[in-house]
Amino acid sequence: MHKLLLVLSIAAALNGSPALAADLNPRPVLEHHAALVYANYSDTLSSALALRGAIDAFLATPSEATQQAAQQAWRMAREFYGQTEAFRFYGGPIDDEHGPEGRLNAWPMDESYVDSVEGADGVGLINDRAFAITKASVTDHNERGGEENIATGYHAIEFLLWGQDKSETGPGKRSYTDFVDGKAPNADRRRQYLKVVADLLIDDLEFLVKAWRPGSKVNYRSRFVEGGQDSLRNLFVAMGSLARGELAGERLEVALNSQDQEDEHSCFSDNTHRDAVLNATGIENVWLGRYKRADGSIMTGPSPRDLVAARNAGIAERTSAQIAASVAAASAIQVPFDREIVGAKDAPGRQRIQKTVNSLVQQSKDLVAAANAVGITKLTLVQP
Repeated sequence: MHKLLLVLSIAAALNGSPALAADLNPRPVLEHHAALVYANYSDTLSSALALRGAIDAFLATPSEATQQAAQQAWRMAREFYGQTEAFRFYGGPIDDEHGPEGRLNAWPMDESYVDSVEGADGVGLINDRAFAITKASVTDHNERGGEENIATGYHAIEFLLWGQDKSETGPGKRSYTDFVDGKAPNADRRRQYLKVVADLLIDDLEFLVKAWRPGSKVNYRSRFVEGGQDSLRNLFVAMGSLARGELAGERLEVALNSQDQEDEHSCFSDNTHRDAVLNATGIENVWLGRYKRADGSIMTGPSPRDLVAARNAGIAERTSAQIAASVAAASAIQVPFDREIVGAKDAPGRQRIQKTVNSLVQQSKDLVAAANAVGITKLTLVQP
């Protein structure tokens, strides 16, 4: 989770930056990576704009059909954002001290902080008519009083579109009538709240696109491309930390150990299986310097793998194979995730998740070896 970032940033800084192998030039890799990041965030923004359009249509005419269209737009938006999480964990624009990660993707969420839940009607910011629903006030209340008090981002939108998931076979079953005046208390404020958090999502993604936009001499991208080995180190920190600390640890092992639906990432929509695949794919994108854009075109270019292969082809090949194995293992996790985590240790679902965890743990070790091959030692990764 995002609160681990400060520890990582301090540790990475203390470790220093040994010299890159003299015969390797990271500049082409950094330039291509910056282009890849910009493309991924641009697609993420475009998909979020489509989500906001679907939400606007739903709020204008609440119905089962418009609600389902907004839900599908949310799922599509996650397809792109999930891959961007491989750009975290080194104090970049997404998660430095001013970064929006905690507003975009914080979890797990105490649903009652925002709206009514089963057994507790009339709770939450939506039902508090003394609370002004504005961008500023909603942002100010995000995580106020505790990390679980999430008021913004993808998961707040998810909760409003699906409601609590009380089903063992599918996602939440919130009725569209929760947004219809006269059908549910404070429907007007529920509509207003969903509109505001959708707008905030766009604002934060626009900030990230601007930070990585080409042509500027003062944004983060310009500093990253000039960062040499420090920037290259950041790529390995991001890949390894997402693999071990976040995906294998926070998102899979925690839920596997607790067997609690509340510990799954996208618990309202039952989209957690895709979160795992997309995170694993995002790591592979960075490693290979490859990204499939929303229009279907494929970006390719100089990659960390290329640098490693120039020094140690065996380590490069082994790391590539392990990363691919992690994507495959995550893809084998079945729907719904909250049924995969329950049962005895030898239950098929639990074994599928454990296989993914084991693969990611090994992958993080291989990434450390790969970094060492290009002269990056003492690589400190986020641990679960």
